[in-house]
Amino acid sequence: MTSTTGGEAIVNGLVAHGVDTVFGLPGAQIYGLFDAFQQAQLKVIGARHEQACGYMAYGYARSTGRPGVFSVVPGPGVLNAGAALLTAFGANEPVLCLTGQVPTQFLGKGRGHLHEMPDQLATLRGFVKWADRIEYPDAAPVLVSRAFQEMLSGRRGPVALEMPWDVFTQRAETGAAKPFDPFPAPQPDSERITAAASLIAGSKTPMIFVGSGAIHARDEILELAELIDAPVVAFRSGRGIVSNAHELGLTMAAAYRLWPQTDLMIGIGSRMELPTSFRWPFRPDGLKSVRIDIDPAEMRRFTPDAAVVADARAGTSELLAAVRKAGYTKTRGRRAAIREASAAALLEIQKVQPQMGYLNVLREVLPPNAIVTDELSQVGFTSWYGFPVYEPRTFITSGYQGTLGSGFPTALGAKVAHPDRTVVAITGDGGFMFGVQELATAVQFNIAVVVLVFNNNAYGNVRRDQRERFEGRVVASDLVNPDFVKLAESFGVAAARVTSPETFRPTLEKALAHGGPYLIAIEVPKDSETSPWTFIHPAKP
Repeated sequence: MTSTTGGEAIVNGLVAHGVDTVFGLPGAQIYGLFDAFQQAQLKVIGARHEQACGYMAYGYARSTGRPGVFSVVPGPGVLNAGAALLTAFGANEPVLCLTGQVPTQFLGKGRGHLHEMPDQLATLRGFVKWADRIEYPDAAPVLVSRAFQEMLSGRRGPVALEMPWDVFTQRAETGAAKPFDPFPAPQPDSERITAAASLIAGSKTPMIFVGSGAIHARDEILELAELIDAPVVAFRSGRGIVSNAHELGLTMAAAYRLWPQTDLMIGIGSRMELPTSFRWPFRPDGLKSVRIDIDPAEMRRFTPDAAVVADARAGTSELLAAVRKAGYTKTRGRRAAIREASAAALLEIQKVQPQMGYLNVLREVLPPNAIVTDELSQVGFTSWYGFPVYEPRTFITSGYQGTLGSGFPTALGAKVAHPDRTVVAITGDGGFMFGVQELATAVQFNIAVVVLVFNNNAYGNVRRDQRERFEGRVVASDLVNPDFVKLAESFGVAAARVTSPETFRPTLEKALAHGGPYLIAIEVPKDSETSPWTFIHPAKP
């Protein structure tokens, strides 16, 4: 037992779990926690807005697979960071929010204490995986360990811990923090594995869909794909599990060309949003399905013909063995058809201009392991199928939350986690302005992210939808923007302006060689961009 404050007890728990970096914005209720960060010599990356704290932690977690930790004040601070927590929930990433509470004697009184929110825990529990309150310093070691256990067990997700203002500096005898083992994963059921293998054995044109729950099973998935000659496709979060440089690693645009002939869909660690929801027209024509997912709830959201509730690696490994035993016979000429679909799609998507012109240059210039974050923008949407991805965790999106403003701060967090790797943020002018103040954070901590601001002086997608669906009436989608180059330079960020893919290449090369944060303002005439949605919401084949 050691005499510690509540804040020190929390930090001791973080250190015991290997945390060395925290993102945060200090305030009155959490002074004691930030002082403990300082005393423990943790790296603390400050920010100019609580939402950025959350998204930096998300980018750190998404790019590493390790928990990202951030701290903000309660009430409005938690609500400001709520979008990032909701994104982490939707994207199944381990993010820990540490926040404060009103002093103990004011808990539940509704007296209007600073930053008081009615039942903050109940609010947090509505959009995180788990949340609890640490009411005494000696409760911190167990609850911090529980937080990590919840984050990393089963379907991963964000968690939150709150502590009353006075407890952060209250001193008590506390024990050492000891990491808890993750909850046991469900083991693959042999009968269901056999049923899945039987479906594969009877299939001639299978297709594999992967999501972030399958990242750690990439080797087994590639082995299965090569065994059965199945193309592997991801929508957003699973991109790179099978590299787009491999002939079986397909973008959604290429995979959709093979969809009408597909007789079996195999989902691994994926919501299977492409083939079962509004993305692709669902085919009720005898198409069979297999799913491997650690979350049993997924089997209720879409019930397959063979449901294997298991960790992706364990389930895929068992399925591989069963398929070999069942004697799967490849269909002659399947690889040729897959190559043809990829080649045809690559030609077709080049019509999406000028977005593809910029994305082609970006992919040619960046190293294979560069990390790219997207943003809700015309180039961001196009990147879902127009930017080849070669490794998992190198293409980071906000998932189905589609959070405007997430891309730049997420990239900052990824760069903090990977200081020696190239990190580029694709943003639009509207989304970038949600977090423009974090240019100051990039300068203060020398976070060398290259941010691409595609400036069409509009919320471009909204404006197109309004014009096409509402008889040309446009409201609140036109923007008056600053000069982004001058704005960046006023923060101390190097910047340049380009107007074409041809001028983009030398500017990007210069930005990557710069060694510090860099902004490239890419001027795009309003209403000049081809709609990217043809390949995201395709017409029925």
